[in-house]
Amino acid sequence: MDLSSIDDLDFFEQVSRSQSLTEAARNWGKSVSAVSKRLAALESRLGVPLVRRSTRKLTLTEEGQLYAAGALAILQQKSDLEEALSVHHVELRGRIAVRSSPGIGRTHIAPLLADFARQHPLIQIDLELSPLPLNISGTNFDIAIRVGGLSDSRLKAKLLARNRRIVCAAPSYMDSAPPLRTIRDLERHNCIVLRENNADYSLWRFGEKEQQYVDVRGSMISDDGDVVTDWCVQGMGLVMRSTWHVNPLIQQGALQQVLADVPTPSADIFALYPATVRTPRRITAAIEHLRDGLAARLGS
Repeated sequence: MDLSSIDDLDFFEQVSRSQSLTEAARNWGKSVSAVSKRLAALESRLGVPLVRRSTRKLTLTEEGQLYAAGALAILQQKSDLEEALSVHHVELRGRIAVRSSPGIGRTHIAPLLADFARQHPLIQIDLELSPLPLNISGTNFDIAIRVGGLSDSRLKAKLLARNRRIVCAAPSYMDSAPPLRTIRDLERHNCIVLRENNADYSLWRFGEKEQQYVDVRGSMISDDGDVVTDWCVQGMGLVMRSTWHVNPLIQQGALQQVLADVPTPSADIFALYPATVRTPRRITAAIEHLRDGLAARLGS
């Protein structure tokens, strides 16, 4: 492909996603000098520098960041329009930006998206894993995976799987622990605490319509869900975790649910997406794939 024949927006959007000009050149099967020459022609036409030159690392200028963001939005609109107009368009195509928390993202969402990409070769997946709370204002995503609902009129929510947070312990811990019959007994136990999003992470919630709270204490605190679960398996204390995360360990006998007769609030898994007039077919297809995949993986 001759680089001069590529549309400016398409060319620069591809360049902006590359780690270096060398990588961009490799993707096109061209020389670095050919890519640099094409980029220089674009900058000359626009009258502003878009990239700080380096073969090792590509850095966008402020103008380059603005042009890249605009190019991505326009190219996506073009793809959506062509998809809407072509009733005979069978193959899904285009970019899908997905955001998820690291735990469920690594365990379930990433492999399911890989399956989806294999089924649809013209789809480009961009997965961001972040422990930070979802900031809707200025967020550029097509699908956000959330454990627990979110009330915001700017977003639509699709239920992917049922889920609850339950209290678990290793059999070795329970063998030597004080009796645990009510939620107030938790105050006499070592509770392993997961610190999330700077919230009241030591408050464990119980009940459904009328919720009760227990301010738990313990000697082990971490901001990583896998770490606190591993500590629990080692017999270090109790943990409150989502059923999607601990059910396999319960089935293996590594953990057991405690206070099973005490209800806990639902923490269902949702796909959130912008409340636009028409959701692109690739987005609805990806959400359906995630829903069906989670049902198969979680047995829900």
